[in-house]
Amino acid sequence: MNSRKSLDRVPPWVPATGHALRHVGVHFDAVRISGILGEEVAYRLMAFTDFQAGPIVRELTRDRNFYFLLPPGTAAAHRWPAPARALTRSDGGAAFIGIPAIDGLTWPLGWRSRPTEEDPFVEAGLLHQMVTRAVE
Repeated sequence: MNSRKSLDRVPPWVPATGHALRHVGVHFDAVRISGILGEEVAYRLMAFTDFQAGPIVRELTRDRNFYFLLPPGTAAAHRWPAPARALTRSDGGAAFIGIPAIDGLTWPLGWRSRPTEEDPFVEAGLLHQMVTRAVE
């Protein structure tokens, strides 16, 4: 039996085609981790959750950032070890993240892990544990 979760309803903040900028803190908070460390944290999180981690966006240019999308208002509840950076509405700035469509041409953005109805966000406490272990 295939226990893989499907995305029957696309969250309203995911564009139908291409990619679009979304304001952090409105639909989600985010934690940004660059490069190999971002890939390592994404892999650990996905392996721990049986590859059902919630939405992780990866940027395929420049710093190769990974954006772990959390429920709005949850990133500030944790103290994120460097080089992870929480992006929230309470930062006082206007942070935007590129969000790719579920399918089609979305370069330079892509999903490392897609949102599902069952897992619309990455769980903040679990991500914090994975980041802390990865930087120790």
